[in-house]
Amino acid sequence: MDIGNKLKRLRVQLNLTQEELADRCELSKGFISQVERNLTSPSIATLTDILEGLGTSLRAFFGEPSDEKVVFSAQDMFEKQDTDALNGRIVWLVPTAQKNRMEPILVELAPGGRTQTMPPHEGEEVGYVLSGTIHLVVGTRVHRVRTGESFCMHPGDTHHIANPGKRPAKFLWISSPPSF
Repeated sequence: MDIGNKLKRLRVQLNLTQEELADRCELSKGFISQVERNLTSPSIATLTDILEGLGTSLRAFFGEPSDEKVVFSAQDMFEKQDTDALNGRIVWLVPTAQKNRMEPILVELAPGGRTQTMPPHEGEEVGYVLSGTIHLVVGTRVHRVRTGESFCMHPGDTHHIANPGKRPAKFLWISSPPSF
């Protein structure tokens, strides 16, 4: 295992400079540079300090990479149909999205259908209308979003989506952090 290169990749992923990592670990920038270039090997205690500065542990660093699923088929997806309130369906496109930073869903609303009212929350919501027209209702404001249009909001008020049209509407809705 190339410890130095792996440490460097972790540092770069966190947008840290060698100096910032060194400050977190109470080490010198030069020492971090030498470790990343495999010119020196840190002790276990020092490596533990470096890994803590990078927000990880020895176990995670040396553990086997998981065979995390990347591609999902229709059989993997979870579907909720609610003919009373929703008058449509919601499909969770990534079944494990609750543990991720964002949650993508596919929503289909029949004419007159609407999603549940969501409370205000931290984060962002982004959507893209695949077909039909929807009304994005944020507080008392109504935004019309048509096929091929998208929306992005920081939901500081209650909100929901409705289909006022005479044909079904279909849209992608991504929430960060997950809230569905």
